[in-house]
Amino acid sequence: MRRSSRGLLALCMLGAAVTAAFAAAPDLSDFERVLPLLQPAERSRLQQRALTWRQWSPHERAAHAARTAAWDALPAAERGERRERYLAWRALPTAERTRILHARDAFATLDPARREVLRAQFAALDGSERRGWRLGPSLGADYPALQPLLAQVPSDQHEPLLRVLRAMEPRQRIDLAALAQRTPPNEREALRRELLSTSAANREAWLQDRLMR
Repeated sequence: MRRSSRGLLALCMLGAAVTAAFAAAPDLSDFERVLPLLQPAERSRLQQRALTWRQWSPHERAAHAARTAAWDALPAAERGERRERYLAWRALPTAERTRILHARDAFATLDPARREVLRAQFAALDGSERRGWRLGPSLGADYPALQPLLAQVPSDQHEPLLRVLRAMEPRQRIDLAALAQRTPPNEREALRRELLSTSAANREAWLQDRLMR
């Protein structure tokens, strides 16, 4: 399967997660005792959802209830898969979301038979590679090579690491992937810490120094 076609389909499938629904809109009366315990951002999000619910017409509420019922009827594994795709979508930078939406639109213009072929080819990929495309167009194509560095990343390093990787030039990510693959597993945590502590201005020199060792 050509890399460009695989990437197009992967990004389309991630873009499709935008329309997924995960839970009914809350009624704040159910959360009066819980709200003060929430983090400010989560409390604000919940309050906004409740406000939106109150502003909906009966027809809009009924439509939402139908979507919620359809969501609840899905197998747990399917709900988990869709939830992961949606969270991956929310974590992407705006520019990458735009690229994904354009890819989704391009995919929709393909011949139906061609779309089915691409779906089958994508489904046949290794599960790790499919999940790697959730990191977006910049990192999805490089994920198989970067996987040793991205495996078992501590939660506090996950977002900083993705920001650094997205800020790197494609050539730098190729060099980093080569470095990660030749680094023993027990030394990759130290490699990640070095990467995260190195400024953008010094990153190229750090990469070349590490590759020459």
